Amino acid sequence: MAWFLLFSAGLLEILFAISLKFNEGFTKLWPSVATAVFGAGSFYLLMLALKYLPIGTAYAVWTGIGAVGVAIVGVFLFKESIDWLRVVSIFLVITGIVGLKLTDSQ
Repeated sequence: MAWFLLFSAGLLEILFAISLKFNEGFTKLWPSVATAVFGAGSFYLLMLALKYLPIGTAYAVWTGIGAVGVAIVGVFLFKESIDWLRVVSIFLVITGIVGLKLTDSQ
């Protein structure tokens, strides 16, 4: 259950970061509300997961999910560049996330 909470927190972290792009410095109401809701939800689920997971593992996985998710969304939604170095870098972060999961006894 802790890993499900952590994965869900990571997904909300992706939505949080994307909503930052759309709220334009908190000048647009609904994107700003979404930023607050996604951010609070992400932190809350991370906090729940931290009851059962080591902080180093949980925080690294949470930020990794957010980083990979936003990088991938950036390519498709915001037409950011995609090249071999970006793909390899994303793959390395994913490898790190999987490695941390495999080393945990939960």
